[in-house]
Amino acid sequence: MEQEELGFSPWWLVVVAAAAMGVAGTYQFAWSSIRLPLETRLAASEAAIGTVFTLFVVFQTTVQFPAGWVRDRWGPKLPMLASAVLLAGGYAGTALADSIWGVYLFYSLGGMGVGIVYTVAANTPVKWFDDRRGLATGIAMVAYSGLSFVLIPFIRRYIITDFVGTLFALGALAGLVALVAVPLLRDPATATAGDDAETDGGTDAVAEREADPGDETPEAAAYTWRKVVRTWQFWLLYAIFVIVNGVTLMLLGKVIAFAANAGVSAGAATGAASMVALGDAIGIVLIGGASDRFGRERTVGISLTLCGVAIAGLVTVAQAGIAPAFVALAAAAAFLRAPPYAIFPTIVGEYYGKAHSSANYAMLYSAKLWGGVAGGTVASGLVVSIGWNETFLLGGALILLAGIATFFLRPVRAAPA
Repeated sequence: MEQEELGFSPWWLVVVAAAAMGVAGTYQFAWSSIRLPLETRLAASEAAIGTVFTLFVVFQTTVQFPAGWVRDRWGPKLPMLASAVLLAGGYAGTALADSIWGVYLFYSLGGMGVGIVYTVAANTPVKWFDDRRGLATGIAMVAYSGLSFVLIPFIRRYIITDFVGTLFALGALAGLVALVAVPLLRDPATATAGDDAETDGGTDAVAEREADPGDETPEAAAYTWRKVVRTWQFWLLYAIFVIVNGVTLMLLGKVIAFAANAGVSAGAATGAASMVALGDAIGIVLIGGASDRFGRERTVGISLTLCGVAIAGLVTVAQAGIAPAFVALAAAAAFLRAPPYAIFPTIVGEYYGKAHSSANYAMLYSAKLWGGVAGGTVASGLVVSIGWNETFLLGGALILLAGIATFFLRPVRAAPA
């Protein structure tokens, strides 16, 4: 049915969404390569340059709800056009800025472009797929970190000698890919909310959840964000999102420092940082695909429980100085943290319907703000007060509990009132 409406396979829409995600993701994953020459160029303090990324996360997160609201009503073309301008302008402005305040402005504008692309790409599979939705979402999301893994060596090579030219090239690439996506991305007619979507009484779609035989749960229709936040399922998902983001952003940001504190070799620490990025990308695809077969809630629960175990194991092998195991467990923890990005967009679409899925997932994704605070400022405070090992063990225990809590999730059965 989808192919007849499009004239081609909807998998091509996933490819386009993934390409846009990949170039937008350089703002986040290439930041560690950009920040040092930027700091030198502006003679900025560590605190000042660190604020750039904080503002990026804030704007990247908060723009997703209005962008999702617009997309649900009028389709992805207008948001993607805005993102093309913001992505290109953000990098160009950062390249030419002669003060830290200019960088704050332009990198934040770029963050808004990233957030728009993120919410469009994450929800394109939700709009188009009933079967294999988890795999399609995983493919769309994997490029967010995966393309940066490929580009970072080149960025690091050229940005020292040609800072302005490198950022201009990144801006041109990101803006062009987003612009090309504008005429290509679209939503099925039945997935557009429209003005009267709230009153359609839940007749959007009825789909049997293949992943959980015997539990024939119809997809709810036309749940707006106001109705979503009245359900306990949303707040449990929100709490899990905060925990997973907080702990694993701590892992991503502090794995090298943690290794150095434990006496793990510098080579192993660098290897762990690289494998964390690779594990994160692979996990999004494989775990998202696994949820199509084994069930959303079950896959999330098992994955996060094992992630907590992996982080606890990381502390043990670090203390023992077993470098290969340290690298392997760091990669495993990143691999297993995938559910909020690979599966939660699908869960939101299945629990609350497709019509408002972009805005509803954006509401859930706002948990990244609190996760970012927890993984940065709070985690640093805990390291100072209770120590590295205890902080990472606490993080592992929290993710373990989040995984167990997932097993209590149940689909939203009632139609919206």
